[in-house]
Amino acid sequence: MIAFEVNDMTCGHCVSTITRAVQELDPQATLQIDLATHRVEIASVLTDAAQLSHAITEAGFTPVALAA
Repeated sequence: MIAFEVNDMTCGHCVSTITRAVQELDPQATLQIDLATHRVEIASVLTDAAQLSHAITEAGFTPVALAA
């Protein structure tokens, strides 16, 4: 599980945008997103943390890697 804190994720639209960005990179990835704590957890076998971070950044957000 790869975890990020995304403090600029503030609404449901943000959650949808991040979900789309990750699933474009890995359609089989599973996400657990907690909007209240700004935490995004991703299970992916096709990508690594750097690729996922880049995808979230390209979607317009600022992910900070967390120890899972």
